Amino acid sequence: MTQEIGLREVFEQVNARLASMETRLASMETRLDNLRQETKDEFTSVRGEFASIRREIATNFLWTVGILIGILLPMWVTIILAIVYKG
Repeated sequence: MTQEIGLREVFEQVNARLASMETRLASMETRLDNLRQETKDEFTSVRGEFASIRREIATNFLWTVGILIGILLPMWVTIILAIVYKG
């Protein structure tokens, strides 16, 4: 009879600890899911920021090319005409 009570108490303790571990595991899974969602949101945000930076670089590059063509082309035409009509 003593062993039966001892085994019952052991099983109750094991069941209690197992229930505690399952609760903790469920809590950890919830936290991991939250972290996964936060990470996904951050990556989406960073992708959006990179896209806006790419657009800005492309726009600035086009302006730079336009300014260079607008300045250098007339300059070279003037130099060529000056050389041709010099003599």
